[in-house]
Amino acid sequence: MSDLIEPGAPAPEFSLATEDGGTFTNEDLKGQTTVLVFYPFAFSPVCTDQLQIYEEVADEFAKRDAKLYAVSTDATWSQTAFREKLGVSIPQLSDFEPKGATSKQLGTYFAPAGMTNRAIVVFGPDATVRWSYLAPSPGDLPGANLILEALDS
Repeated sequence: MSDLIEPGAPAPEFSLATEDGGTFTNEDLKGQTTVLVFYPFAFSPVCTDQLQIYEEVADEFAKRDAKLYAVSTDATWSQTAFREKLGVSIPQLSDFEPKGATSKQLGTYFAPAGMTNRAIVVFGPDATVRWSYLAPSPGDLPGANLILEALDS
């Protein structure tokens, strides 16, 4: 696994699939604060809790002009079903093919299990990393307060 991207680093060129068949690239980071939340697998217990918790405080992210996206190596269909089942509004981005390419670039890929690690990367409006976090293990859930504190600092 590569090292987690550090604050101050510019966003590398990347492409993630959106639920509607489009692409989300490093260009989409520009002009807003963007929070990419990497999670291992749709429908897994900790991931379910994580997205539901973040949804509960969605207005806090909005107050800070931060746009939240969830990223995994699941296919877009799985992600859409997951989001709909949870009843959350957080847009899903797929790093499915080539598998984990963006996650590898950002240092959030967990090669032994072929999935994204549980990590968070916050980009400023200039597409530069403002803050990054890698959970001690995929089973550890980073609380929303962790992200909100990072956005406030």
